[in-house]
Amino acid sequence: MAPTQKKPVTLEQVRTNPEFRALIDGANKNLEVMGYTEHGLRHVGFVSKTTANILRELGFDARTVELGAIAGFIHDIGNAVNRKNHGQTGAVLAYAILRRMKMSAEEITIIIGAIGNHEEESGIPVNPVSAALIIADKSDAHRSRVRKKNLNVTDVHSRVNISIKRNYITVDKDKKIIRLFIYMDTSMSAPMEYLQIYLSRMVLCEQAADFLKCGFELHINKVIINRRGPIPTGDLLAKGEKNVSEGE
Repeated sequence: MAPTQKKPVTLEQVRTNPEFRALIDGANKNLEVMGYTEHGLRHVGFVSKTTANILRELGFDARTVELGAIAGFIHDIGNAVNRKNHGQTGAVLAYAILRRMKMSAEEITIIIGAIGNHEEESGIPVNPVSAALIIADKSDAHRSRVRKKNLNVTDVHSRVNISIKRNYITVDKDKKIIRLFIYMDTSMSAPMEYLQIYLSRMVLCEQAADFLKCGFELHINKVIINRRGPIPTGDLLAKGEKNVSEGE
């Protein structure tokens, strides 16, 4: 007989569950061997809190907020098996453990839908928790994630992450806009290199924000990268600048 939920499974119970902690630790160690950035307690803690904060600011109920925090904390456990398709693998692993913890099937479905759809290669926002998780996860590019052991300035991934001095998300609930702010040290990397890695992830963030009935803005060094607007008119050349193109 399937277990039934007596009391809601809490974030604290998930955080202290030895199976989840072992999977998070194993995933992080696997990715270190592969040369990836940190995916341990720092990353999953950031994603957990940020997912919850996005949902809270947009007015979702307390239980949805907690489910977001739970999904964020365990979203990367599939990396303990393999990097490829780790979202889907992680969803299967999470289902089994959460059922043993006696979470209801209805709530598990929300969480595994979020975990299974957070990868940009195959994921789409399927519920509010999923949408908030996508934005939280894809926003976590920062120098603190670069492992000294794997630091290689000739590698674009290392160079981009080590250049990011600050990153944060804001929610403007009145204007319904979610903004990601990135501040890069351009002596180390350029916004173009950031987009080389993160463009498909930012497109997924736009889709996730749209699911939450919000717009999404990417700000890099105080410049809005993705906002649509009217075409500028008048003389666009700076003083001393000359148009040397063949055509207009």
